Amino acid sequence: MSALLKRMLALALLVAPAASGLAHDASQHAERLPVIGPAPDFALTSQDNKPVTLADYQGKVVAVTFIYATCTDTCPILTALLVKVQQDLGSAFGSKIAFVSISVDPERDTPDVLREYAKNFDADLSGWAFLTGSPSAIRDVTRRYGVFVRKTASGDVDHTFLTSLIDANGSMRVQYLGVGFDPEEFRRDLLGLADE
Repeated sequence: MSALLKRMLALALLVAPAASGLAHDASQHAERLPVIGPAPDFALTSQDNKPVTLADYQGKVVAVTFIYATCTDTCPILTALLVKVQQDLGSAFGSKIAFVSISVDPERDTPDVLREYAKNFDADLSGWAFLTGSPSAIRDVTRRYGVFVRKTASGDVDHTFLTSLIDANGSMRVQYLGVGFDPEEFRRDLLGLADE
């Protein structure tokens, strides 16, 4: 694990207990997570320049996040947090659970750029896809997932941090807001959905 990744993960773990970034409360762990509704589909391009749709993940639990590669503040914290969870999921990662990170900066985030971003964070691409697409396709998917995106004059991208968990049947079950959620709770939610 690189020194940058270790620093980002340490920061994410420090921020997690103090932030109230959950879109659901911890009391739901004793119960089945509610069904929000059908998860919005997407048709985008992976870091390997291959077409990817949500339907490709039928039968797996999917965590969908939104990032961009040149982000220097919150995106690296979120990605480092997900790398930690990826490692803690063990053999369930890739076989039962997948991560999808969708770029909110498609003009700059080519498949090659996203592949390098994934490599820099030690993301396991056997279970994690980094996706991009045309600006109109990205606008459509961010809108349908409830993610606000605005390009700034400096070229940065302001966007909401929303991580959606989708069950093996394609239903959205919970959304985490921000990057301050508890990675252990997130891991338990993923495994709980995988065991349904």
